[in-house]
Amino acid sequence: MTPFGAKVRDLRKARGVSQKEMAAALGVSSAYLSALEHGRRGRPTWAMLQKIIGYFNIIWDDAEELLRLAEASDPRAVIDTSGLSPRATELANLLAGRIAQLTPSELDQLIAIVQRPPRRGD
Repeated sequence: MTPFGAKVRDLRKARGVSQKEMAAALGVSSAYLSALEHGRRGRPTWAMLQKIIGYFNIIWDDAEELLRLAEASDPRAVIDTSGLSPRATELANLLAGRIAQLTPSELDQLIAIVQRPPRRGD
């Protein structure tokens, strides 16, 4: 499941709406909505994001958060290390091979490191 998929699922369940009902309102199949929630589909289009925001009547700050989650929710992320150091390529490959074995705490630690503002001189 992606961060975006989890958020959509939480919003849908909090409002007591089935996938079938939401899918019909958005003009998509319930299979598509299920795949989106479970991370078996890539990021939704801008138009689909707008439909979801409108469907849930989401206000500005919450809409921005949903858009941010969509940006961070590509289940098939690719890291291009061409032009970077050999260590960067090593890290990308290690992460790709071992991400499934990381604990939630380790994932939180890595996310915190990556989200830190760049240091001077970086």
